[in-house]
Amino acid sequence: MNETILIIIVLALVIILGVIAYNMYQENQYRQQVRRQFGHSDKDALLGSKTDFVRDGKSQDQTGVPLRPVRQKDISAPAFEPKDDLFAAKVSQAAANKPDVEIEYEDDFKESVIEPETKEADAAYDFKRVAAPVYSQTKLHGKRKLLLDLHDLPKLELPWFDPRFDYMAYISLSEPQELHTIPRLSSRHRFQIAGCTMDDRFQIAEPIPSVYYQGFIIGLQSISRSGLATTQELEQFGEQVNQFAEKMNGGLLLTDVETFLNVARPLDELCARVDQTIAMHLVSRGTVSGVELRSAVEQLGFELGVDGAFHFPNEKGEPLFTIVTLDNSPFTSSLLDSQTYRGFSMLFDIPHVPAGEKQFNRFMDLAVKLSSNLGLDLVNDKLEELSTQWLKDVRSYVLARQDEMKKVGIEPSGQLAQRLFS
Repeated sequence: MNETILIIIVLALVIILGVIAYNMYQENQYRQQVRRQFGHSDKDALLGSKTDFVRDGKSQDQTGVPLRPVRQKDISAPAFEPKDDLFAAKVSQAAANKPDVEIEYEDDFKESVIEPETKEADAAYDFKRVAAPVYSQTKLHGKRKLLLDLHDLPKLELPWFDPRFDYMAYISLSEPQELHTIPRLSSRHRFQIAGCTMDDRFQIAEPIPSVYYQGFIIGLQSISRSGLATTQELEQFGEQVNQFAEKMNGGLLLTDVETFLNVARPLDELCARVDQTIAMHLVSRGTVSGVELRSAVEQLGFELGVDGAFHFPNEKGEPLFTIVTLDNSPFTSSLLDSQTYRGFSMLFDIPHVPAGEKQFNRFMDLAVKLSSNLGLDLVNDKLEELSTQWLKDVRSYVLARQDEMKKVGIEPSGQLAQRLFS
């Protein structure tokens, strides 16, 4: 054996040992991440964990309902962070050690899978419209006569605003003017501007030539999935609106910040409590091809969206239920054509699904059909089969949260819900 062959053999051994060491390191990293994400063997990460699921950092509800985070405390963090296929790896390992057993399902989910319960909502709040808000400042630049009475503007009820969560500003001009550009009044929260035209009608203000306005009503949406606007943000908004009023040569009336927050805070707390997503996992004991998966979900009416998830649309074409991968990586046409999956998760977004047990039963009906068609198991995060009692508890929880919304005039999936939970 010459020296060259010996060197080649040594290099090959070094490479092989390096690959083995790297694989061991990767396996150790996966195990640590799985423990952090799903807990230890004596802890059910879906039903009994202390995982934070709302933006204010409170722990999971004592009912033990499976929940997914929706509202974020740190809004500066990216909304989507790719993760390793940790859940899928756990599924694969469990499938290899799990005996072949069948899960019993109801044949027809069109009827209620469980008997309805008459249960009052946990808390009821009586939110009333603010008919006469207090104002923190009135700025009339000079002694000019204004075209509109500033104190009459808050008495108007316009369809674009709700004083419970829209922080209001009122502007009256001293002379009719066109709106040349929409001002930038907030970087984090949505706002709308309604303008009063020369025929005394209000419309959403747009920079249209030859359309003159006498004044404006501006509402800053202060409650959303980003959380409640802070005092500093509302004050900054007021300063920017004041600059806009000065530029338009008008007078300004602002709602008092503390008075507004006293009304908005309890509503925001309710929104944070009901803003939850129910997650149900469908997993395979082996793998399912992307082609087969896509065919099965599309046959039931799901459509692949640009966000990398399958959506089940309602009668208006709006998303009702959602299917995502187990590791939150996006579905794409190319990946579905070329790779296999260990399953997927079905999501029920409580504020965006119309109220009533009919919709939950419909959600379960789709899950059971997909489970049957693809040979998948319905499980929780600990890979435990779902029981009738689990479904009963989840359904009761969903109906209770939606009932809370309706009691304050927010219809699940309605226009206000679309604004508050976006």
